[in-house]
Amino acid sequence: MKLLSFRYGGEQLFGPKVKKEEAVWDVAAIHEELGEGDSFPRHLIDGVAGGMEFVEQIRRLVSRAEASERPETFKRSFDEIEWTAPIPRTPKNVICIGKNYADHAAEMGAERPPEKLVVFTKVPTAIAADEEELPVHADITESYDYEGELAVIIGKGGRGINKALAYDHIFGYSIANDLTARDVQAAHQQFFLGKSLDKSCPVGPYIVTKDEIPDPHQLSLVTKVNDEVRQNGHTGDMIFRIDDLIAQVSTYVTLEPGDIILTGTPAGVGKGMNPSAFLKAGDTVKVSIEGIGTLSNKFA
Repeated sequence: MKLLSFRYGGEQLFGPKVKKEEAVWDVAAIHEELGEGDSFPRHLIDGVAGGMEFVEQIRRLVSRAEASERPETFKRSFDEIEWTAPIPRTPKNVICIGKNYADHAAEMGAERPPEKLVVFTKVPTAIAADEEELPVHADITESYDYEGELAVIIGKGGRGINKALAYDHIFGYSIANDLTARDVQAAHQQFFLGKSLDKSCPVGPYIVTKDEIPDPHQLSLVTKVNDEVRQNGHTGDMIFRIDDLIAQVSTYVTLEPGDIILTGTPAGVGKGMNPSAFLKAGDTVKVSIEGIGTLSNKFA
């Protein structure tokens, strides 16, 4: 199931994409009119802890709408909604994994791939939406860079999660662009400020539930800047796999429903090119991941 969050009629809502249509099911409206008394969350983040039971609840609501006398009244065309990130604000900072692809570690100057996790965070105010115009922050940085990544959305929270049970804690997957001010990062000799500029973490357009992606390490990942392919990677090349990430991060940090983990980026970032090719106003970046879709943003 492809789930998206959106604004409609002044409300923050969510729902599944209508199959073969450029529209979304307004499940809140369906529940209000056709629900059977069961409780139902108004926001996607409030439902992800329910995992597949929550997904089945959505499916039942959609089935009732389809069987009703006026199913079209429960659909919202993409033209009449305002897209937001699937999780517009996370419970804590977005958790990011650095240098998790050997080719990217090499292009960034590492003599060898990391032996332990490189972990940093981006503040929740960095989150932005698909198709949202983003600032290039020319007043702050001269080296704004892109990093296309697979994003993991936590459903069931926990601390000290056993690696063998890690996938039980995943609700689904999305796409992210870990935008980075390289000069700020270098000046401060750490990741936080250079990674946390406003709207420096677009996520979307969808969360695809984990039942539709049985193996997240079998996905192609392509990043284009102005239709030029810059990154052409594969999630199977991660150094630390997703179950490792969840197990190791949760050793130190309690994961909560709605937390987002960015799993690292393959080679091809602007800094790694010769000469370096950083983003400028007017550029468009598209990150595509097999089975999920394309995250697209223009910069101003």
